[in-house]
Amino acid sequence: QLGLDDRSVPQGLNPKVVEAYTKYVSPQSQARAALFKVARETHRGVGQLLSRYTSGKLPKAFKIIPSLRNWEEILYLTAPERWTPHAMYQATRIFVSNLKAKQSQRFFQLVLLDRVRSDIAENKNLNYHLYMALKKALYKPAGFFKGILFPICEGFESGFSAGREKKGAQPLPVLLRPVSVAFFCPAVIIGSVISKVSIPVLHSSAALLKVAEMEYTGACWGARRPNSLFIRILLDKKYALPFKVVDAVVFHFLRFRNDPRQMPVLWHQSLLVFAQRYKEDMTPEQKDALLDLLKHKTHEAISPEVRRELVNSTCRGEITGVSAMDMN
Repeated sequence: QLGLDDRSVPQGLNPKVVEAYTKYVSPQSQARAALFKVARETHRGVGQLLSRYTSGKLPKAFKIIPSLRNWEEILYLTAPERWTPHAMYQATRIFVSNLKAKQSQRFFQLVLLDRVRSDIAENKNLNYHLYMALKKALYKPAGFFKGILFPICEGFESGFSAGREKKGAQPLPVLLRPVSVAFFCPAVIIGSVISKVSIPVLHSSAALLKVAEMEYTGACWGARRPNSLFIRILLDKKYALPFKVVDAVVFHFLRFRNDPRQMPVLWHQSLLVFAQRYKEDMTPEQKDALLDLLKHKTHEAISPEVRRELVNSTCRGEITGVSAMDMN
């Protein structure tokens, strides 16, 4: 029973048993409690410093947090929601450099995404240092996609702010809840980051495949998830995508053929970008299906361009006249 505190001693025991318990067990427990108290006060002090931080070196007590087994608990003691944007950027640099992809995903979702959404809701814009923190987060692309991109597409609450409601604290403002106009604004900014940073093709392909397979809900401002925005941005990076990903994107659009809703402009724009970039990677059957889709989902200005791209191009596996001459 080593490691239990004095309150765990059953009442009514022989005094000698209690004395032995106190001698051999209680000192260890008290030492651990004292050590935890020191660590708690230290990291709360670090949190106060980070709430005022603008430049300079960060405390060593903060730099070692990523190496701790219970780093999430220790990080919580520093009150990340109170950090300055400058501190958030420096913290992102440290955690990106010292955490593995799965752990960095937790930091991005629990801390960085939560702060980005809060800052946009409060200031109607994103602080420069938080924007740079997002760019730095893309150095861990797997963690970035799983911790930031996918939660936004799926409409999840994030980390420390979401935890307040579970503890009976003040509920989040409406602007910070998922599936809202404000939730679409972080998607635009995060999409801007993705478009400006070079990402390995395997990570981008996996992210595009995942987003294409997600459920797409609604076309109105109050219910739209930004799947189409991210699909358009990832397609516009012009990667040589595996055919499996191309097929998934084709199916993503085809499943709206019998959908009674009117699709938003972003949906039509993403379809146009897909046709422009990957028209030669589609099979004849896929092109025919997309042309049929245009009869049911039409945009006055965009659909004719999509049709022109699909009709005036070769298909997957076809050999053009120029290619045939080169082979000879």
